[in-house]
Amino acid sequence: MKKTWEKVKAILLPFKKHLAAFCSLIFLVLVIKLFNYSVSDRVSDNSYKNYFNSSYKVFGIPLPKELDFCGEPVPVSDYTIRESLEKELLINTYWQSQTLLFLKRCNRWFPVIEPILKRHGIPQDFEYIALIESGFTNVVSPAGATGFWQLIDPTARNYGLEISDEVDERYNVEKSTEAACLFFKEAFEKYHNWTLVAASYNLGMGGIDKQIEKQRTHNYYDLYLNEETARYVFRILAIKDILKRPKAYGFELRMHDLYPPLPIRAVRVDSSITDLADFAIKQGTTYKILKLLNPWLRKNSLSNNDRKTYSISLLTKGTKIYPEEEPSINPDPVPDTTRFVTTAEITLDSLSHGIKHIVQADENISSLSKKYGVSEDLIRTWNHIDSKSEITIGQEIVILRANQ
Repeated sequence: MKKTWEKVKAILLPFKKHLAAFCSLIFLVLVIKLFNYSVSDRVSDNSYKNYFNSSYKVFGIPLPKELDFCGEPVPVSDYTIRESLEKELLINTYWQSQTLLFLKRCNRWFPVIEPILKRHGIPQDFEYIALIESGFTNVVSPAGATGFWQLIDPTARNYGLEISDEVDERYNVEKSTEAACLFFKEAFEKYHNWTLVAASYNLGMGGIDKQIEKQRTHNYYDLYLNEETARYVFRILAIKDILKRPKAYGFELRMHDLYPPLPIRAVRVDSSITDLADFAIKQGTTYKILKLLNPWLRKNSLSNNDRKTYSISLLTKGTKIYPEEEPSINPDPVPDTTRFVTTAEITLDSLSHGIKHIVQADENISSLSKKYGVSEDLIRTWNHIDSKSEITIGQEIVILRANQ
């Protein structure tokens, strides 16, 4: 061992006088590398900062010069009104994921809601209330408000909806819309002002009455209200303007980006159903689809001791909701294929499903309504036929929801 150590010392002896210089060289190399890394990092940070500042932009929103709710003008020149409206426009413009879902869902549900509003004489602007209340989802609020229209139990029962362990018609889109319309009509008889009607849907007629008496004004825009009700009409106005002019707020949607209306057939039941899963299978569908289309059925059975007639919605057999192949994305799309298409512009060619009916002799809208199990108002809406016009022989009629 000693001899081995002596040999190592003999080998290292010639380098002893150079060891200090060698260590100094190693230290210098490390310092240079660290300095270069620091300089490179700073250069990278500066480049990124310049790139970020030149590329990332958040824009202010030009406010609409004129705005109305149900034909009633909004005093946008009032600074309090302007700033309240701007707040809601900014929230809905830059909460892109939510607003995109709003745009998609309203294409499915507005055609269901609009004919009911029209039949009751309620302005079309009230369809936006269901959208801001629930986003067209069957949510339940902490206060127990339920469904698209967010009806609480006493209000729903007061306007004729059934609520039990097995059935909750607040989840039925058509029936809950009917109930909401009854509220709107009652409120309009009291206020003769649609803006106050909308506000009362949030605060209640009693709450609005109290503030009107206290503040001695019948103008919603002049009332000092709690934050939620103070924002309420402006939320409606903001989402209405974005949906009417989506491109003005940066939203690009093609027709096939939207959720199409569902082709529905109605199955009427006036007896009990012991097992909804078995019922669904016998109808050629699944329990999942049955429950999704009929969320008002709250359990796996329907006792129906009163022998009431219920209408259960199922998908029309043999129809496709979406096409087999998605349209290709054009990097330079034609402008009218990128904008949001409103329900008034829906045609059979722009949808992936539907029935094209050629009018025969002795057919009219009333007979087609009975044949396909849909209302006359829906047929007129889908085909842009006003209430005074009739169909003619050879005319193509679009039916989006049909019985089979």
